[in-house]
Amino acid sequence: QVHLVESGGGLVQAGGSLRLSCAASGRTFSYYAMGWFRQAPGKEREFVGAIDGYGGSRYYADSVKGRFTISRDNAKKTVYLQMNSLKPEDTAVYYCAAGSHSIPTNYATDYAFWGQGTQVTVSS
Repeated sequence: QVHLVESGGGLVQAGGSLRLSCAASGRTFSYYAMGWFRQAPGKEREFVGAIDGYGGSRYYADSVKGRFTISRDNAKKTVYLQMNSLKPEDTAVYYCAAGSHSIPTNYATDYAFWGQGTQVTVSS
C-alpha cells in the first residue's frame, strides 16, 4: 500500500510559478514510476508528466512541455512538479500517482495509487 500526499497548490497569476510536492509512504519508492495528472472542472483527468524510478527518464504532455519539470528525491520519497509560465488553462486539481512498475507512462490505468489532489488556480 502507498499513501500519497500532495502539497504546494494555490492561487497564482498568469506567468507565475508554483512547485507541487508529493510525499509518499509505504512500499519501496525508488523503483516505481511516478506521475502527475490534472482534472479541470467539467473535464476528464489528463496526463501532465511522469518520471521513472531513478529519475533518468521524464515524459510530458505537449501542453506543458517546456514549462513544467518533474523531478524526484528518492531519499525523501518525494516527487515534485515545478510549474513555470503558468496559464489560466492550467487551472485544475493536480494529482500525483504511483505507478505499478518502473516505466513512466501517460495512462492513468498504469498507476495503482493516487493522492487526494491539490488545487492550482491561475488567474488571468
